[in-house]
Amino acid sequence: MSSKNLLVELFVEELPPKALKKLGEAFAAALANSLKNAGLAPSTATVTAYASPRRLAAHVTDVLAVAADKPVVQKLMPVAVGLDAAGNATPALLKKLAALGADASAVAGLRRENDGKADILFYDSLAKGATLAEGLQKAVEAALAALPIPKVMTYQLADGWDTVNFVRPAHGLVALHGADVVPVSVLGLNAGRATHGHRFEAAVDPVVIADADAYAGTMRQDGAVIASFAERRAEIARRLEAAAAQAGGRPIDDDALLDEVTALVERPNVLIGQFEPEFLAVPQECLILTMKANQKYFPLLDAAGKLTNKFLVVSNISPEDASAVIGGNERVVRPRLADAKFFFDQDRKKSLESRVAGLGKVVYHNKLGTQGERVQRVAAIARAIAEQLGGGELVQHAEQAAVLAKADLLTDMVGEFPELQGIMGRYYAQHDGLNADVADAIEDHYKPRFAGDSLPRGRVGIVVALADKLETLVGMFGIGQIPTGDRDPFALRRHALGVIRMLAENDLQLPLGELLAVAGQAFAAVDGFKGAESALADFIYDRLAGSLREQGYTAQEVDAVVSQRPQRLGDIVKRLAAVRAFSALPEAAALAAANKRVGNILKKVDNAVEPTVDAGLLKEAAEVALHAALVEVVPQADAAFVTGDYTESLQTLAALRAPVDAFFDGVMVNADDPDLRANRLGLLAKLHAAMNQVADLSKLSA
Repeated sequence: MSSKNLLVELFVEELPPKALKKLGEAFAAALANSLKNAGLAPSTATVTAYASPRRLAAHVTDVLAVAADKPVVQKLMPVAVGLDAAGNATPALLKKLAALGADASAVAGLRRENDGKADILFYDSLAKGATLAEGLQKAVEAALAALPIPKVMTYQLADGWDTVNFVRPAHGLVALHGADVVPVSVLGLNAGRATHGHRFEAAVDPVVIADADAYAGTMRQDGAVIASFAERRAEIARRLEAAAAQAGGRPIDDDALLDEVTALVERPNVLIGQFEPEFLAVPQECLILTMKANQKYFPLLDAAGKLTNKFLVVSNISPEDASAVIGGNERVVRPRLADAKFFFDQDRKKSLESRVAGLGKVVYHNKLGTQGERVQRVAAIARAIAEQLGGGELVQHAEQAAVLAKADLLTDMVGEFPELQGIMGRYYAQHDGLNADVADAIEDHYKPRFAGDSLPRGRVGIVVALADKLETLVGMFGIGQIPTGDRDPFALRRHALGVIRMLAENDLQLPLGELLAVAGQAFAAVDGFKGAESALADFIYDRLAGSLREQGYTAQEVDAVVSQRPQRLGDIVKRLAAVRAFSALPEAAALAAANKRVGNILKKVDNAVEPTVDAGLLKEAAEVALHAALVEVVPQADAAFVTGDYTESLQTLAALRAPVDAFFDGVMVNADDPDLRANRLGLLAKLHAAMNQVADLSKLSA
């Protein structure tokens, strides 16, 4: 059966730019999947998505005009129900066949098969394959229904009566199977072969598509449109690099902005603009943000990464003389930059310290008070952490940075650009003549802001960032705002991962339990606050386990270490390395299994078993030998553990394999004599404690 390639295009008004890429991919994927499910396209069909500001399209290879007939097996009923004693069809069978479009003549061809309980009648038939017109109609409707549309519009059709719902009003539909139009209809539109190109630069209008394979070429040549999102994006990136080289700089690297600009133009043209050099006195983060967010420009940086007074504009038109376009963009950006300069100049007239009092008028959370109260809690936590890490100057700087860290929220610049919080605080702190570590900490206390972000650059920043995140975590858990499922409105998962990274990557010797307790004390004066350190610790260790698995550690390795709830997260990587090295030992499997067995025995004892042994009560040779081995091995393992040599600590335990095996082979733990039983349980508790200092080795047992 011959096949041809298929092209479907929906021509619409300007689509939402931030959603365009996903819309194009989803439209093509859903359309192709529907055709494949209907048997009209093979699983190997190549699917090409097209998306421009005014169109969604898909090209699918090897599409059939009619799908192959499909064999259908219909289970009817037991033979005893469907046929009488003479072998004739019963009324029940005839009724069932009629419902399937068959009559009594089909009875002779029914197949019998035993299902293990009784003989069953089956009706085998062929289902007629769907035509492309039928299948494509369903496929287009399904594809449009499945689009991840941010918000739908309701609009009136040309007849003046009917209304439809879609992301934007649709004005044209193309459906070509090879060179043949497929008669489908959607959103009040009938398919044809004509579409529209660029609003201003198309060579002809309408643009007529000769066949499915000519779509991209015809749109580029006659319509002045690069229909492929990926090709248009690559062309913009190429032109940006070329223009930047011409201007003597490099464009900022921003994939999200590149995607958005790709969704705003149909045939890109990159132009170079510039602004007055005096604006460069404003922090470059402000200028870059206003050019990106408000104008969709690409600011140009010099070789050192410093902002220049030039920028790149991605235009949708290519006039012979582009001076008017460039001049227009320069006029538009100038007031934006002037606003940024005004905000910066005004903000510097007041010190950060003078703004702190105003935080008392800003509500943080109705159950946790104002930003001013929050700042005091963060400062108290920071002071306690700094005292543990060194005291003295660190305490002074950390407390000062914590008090000032939120003050820039009340500045004009951050009010206009919330993304600059912290960044502007650092600039204003420098203007106020504050210590460099304090200024850096004001910016860095938000870090890490996202996965892969850098950590605060100094100890003061680490202390304040830890304090800030701990205050958020403890506070929200204390009022019951615990993340559930996909809901995490206060980004507590991100805060927890930030705490984990700072403790682990800086190898801070700060026990997690003590940190949570210190943070909890800061909320003593908050009405209705209920400490939730245990639930919060569970939450943090869950995040830790997930993070470690993402880093490539096995579930068993992670479980063995994290289940022990190590208090110093800086030790985690060393513990994991020790577990991995231990697992490679020939004795590992037997010791892990023995450890699991010991744990199960101790769990069955009503009261906690102390790891103490009376040598005088040791009767059997195997228990004497195990005790002697523990006396020799445990001090060695403990000494290595204390120095942080976890690998050596675990590997020392390998010497216990033979005496442990002999103990379980020759000693009855649950002896009738209660003193003997208690002593043997104490011996096992001593063994269990020795084997589980670094990690729970039983987790390594299959």
